[in-house]
Amino acid sequence: MIDTPRITDTAAQWVAFIHLTIPRDEIRHAMGPGISEVFSVLKEQDIKPAGPWFTHHLKMTPEQFDFEICVPVLTPVTPTGRVKAGELAARKNVAHTVYQGPYEGMGEAWGKFMGWIEANGRKPAPDLWEVYSKGPESGDDASQWRTELFRPLLD
Repeated sequence: MIDTPRITDTAAQWVAFIHLTIPRDEIRHAMGPGISEVFSVLKEQDIKPAGPWFTHHLKMTPEQFDFEICVPVLTPVTPTGRVKAGELAARKNVAHTVYQGPYEGMGEAWGKFMGWIEANGRKPAPDLWEVYSKGPESGDDASQWRTELFRPLLD
């Protein structure tokens, strides 16, 4: 279900993003319109994505997600409507794995990933991000979809 996790460092990345704080059960309704909005602004400004889109979760509670829908860019976007310019900061000691399968399996994948982090005596930072490197736009076979999971570590 997930590749063997590893610890890595990540580079800083400019992003075009929308920040949302929503009830957990609204995530499926917010993602599609949010990512469409970011891509629309990039197209209007003739800015090409510098990689696959991702979500950066700043805080999660059982009731709520506080996160950003992000597209990496090489040129900063001019803020338009809800779309802002930002940066995913460089980080050291980030746990990373790849989950292959449908989005419905993400909860289980994160559970296994967090189990690996804890079993290795590491403490996660509050934020995390998911890079949707291969999803529904690549075909209907959800078993082939790939999502990269990143969790910064405090130690």
